[in-house]
Amino acid sequence: MRIVLLASAVCATLAVCPAASARIWDNSQIDDLMVEAARAHGFSRVALEDPISGKVSYRRLLIGTRALARRIANIGRPGDAIGVMLPNANGAGIAFLAVISSGRTPAMINFTAGAANILSGCEAAQAKTILTSRGFIEKAKLEKLVAALEEKVAIVYLEDIRARISFADKLDAFRRFRSAVVTRNADDIAAILFTSGSEGAPKGVVLSHRNILANCAQVKSTIDFGPSDLLFNVLPVFHSFGLTVGMALPVLEGVPLYLYPTPLHYRLIPELIYGVNATILFGTDTFLRGYARMAHAYDFRSLRLVGAGAEPVQAETRRTYMEKFGARILEGYGVTEAAPVVALNTPMFAKAGSVGKLMPGMERRLDPVPGVAEGGRLFLRGPNIMKGYLRAEDPGVLQPPADGWHDTGDIVTIDVEGYVTIRGRAKRFAKIGGEMVSLAAIEAALADYEAP
Repeated sequence: MRIVLLASAVCATLAVCPAASARIWDNSQIDDLMVEAARAHGFSRVALEDPISGKVSYRRLLIGTRALARRIANIGRPGDAIGVMLPNANGAGIAFLAVISSGRTPAMINFTAGAANILSGCEAAQAKTILTSRGFIEKAKLEKLVAALEEKVAIVYLEDIRARISFADKLDAFRRFRSAVVTRNADDIAAILFTSGSEGAPKGVVLSHRNILANCAQVKSTIDFGPSDLLFNVLPVFHSFGLTVGMALPVLEGVPLYLYPTPLHYRLIPELIYGVNATILFGTDTFLRGYARMAHAYDFRSLRLVGAGAEPVQAETRRTYMEKFGARILEGYGVTEAAPVVALNTPMFAKAGSVGKLMPGMERRLDPVPGVAEGGRLFLRGPNIMKGYLRAEDPGVLQPPADGWHDTGDIVTIDVEGYVTIRGRAKRFAKIGGEMVSLAAIEAALADYEAP
């Protein structure tokens, strides 16, 4: 079963019967669909590309994944979490898929979070090993971080694993590249991601194959893209959007993917987008503003879809992209716990100031908030909602959302057309003069204010 085959019917199916959505992915898992994508689009088709190692075809991706997976299968036991600490590059994609193929669970490590938060996350997920690259550690100057991590977890370098892959291993991987080393099912854990820790110790967000594939199908059903596109991904794969929409979805849909290791190279990224003729770019308002300042008007000539999330898109950013590049920014909303896309503006259905309409197949509930007259606290349920949290204070114990409902902590309004507008985090409302005032709304107003 291919996601692309579901796309044309998924909107109608999920909208009519949300419960039916759970059945669509019963027998699907990422590894199987990756092989199906290779068969459908050609094993010689480019799947991944980065500025260092170049292009990787589906055949090379699958062979590399199997060879690496057979070595990773010697680490721990099936189902164990293994940390993956790598930048946006071909190696990150191969390592992520290899950990899945080995029957282990990739726990995506945010190497900018600091040793304390990383170790807290590893404790929550019971990850005793972290896979990384010696070259990456040296270039990113993370030696002190690795030294701190090594006190609690084992650090395994991909260069050392590759050095132990023999000719016989490669031959075996070539012969069996269409099959996973260890078979998984839809409800097995596909990835563990970690919250920022801004509201306490980081929590592990457990996403199943079903969760990620459901969200891929939801996005595919609302946005028109395909093999003729090229996605330029600057968003890190240790974040849910970078992992699901920025890597899993294009690989599973035959969309060539260009991975770039940092979103902060404001001058270089527009030149690369021009050079590779990228048609899709996702970013935050901050990143998109940075690229716009440095880009020539012709650099973004090939872009047809520009998506933004994580923070409100400022009116000036929208205006710049429309006037300078002729590109319309489509704003969306996501949470890690929803794998992550919750709502999205599309070329056909868009409303400025909103984050679009909810993904098909999602149920929503707005609970009243004392002092807030408009909207309510958003709860979500659907096939893309996480299996649950892992916490450092109770390591390895999955805490599922109550009755399947996830509390986003966001206060939103939903108009009669179904457009969602984020009013702010519940914890970022302050009582002023007896009224509950959104601090986010104040910040947005100040951001658009121009001094006389």
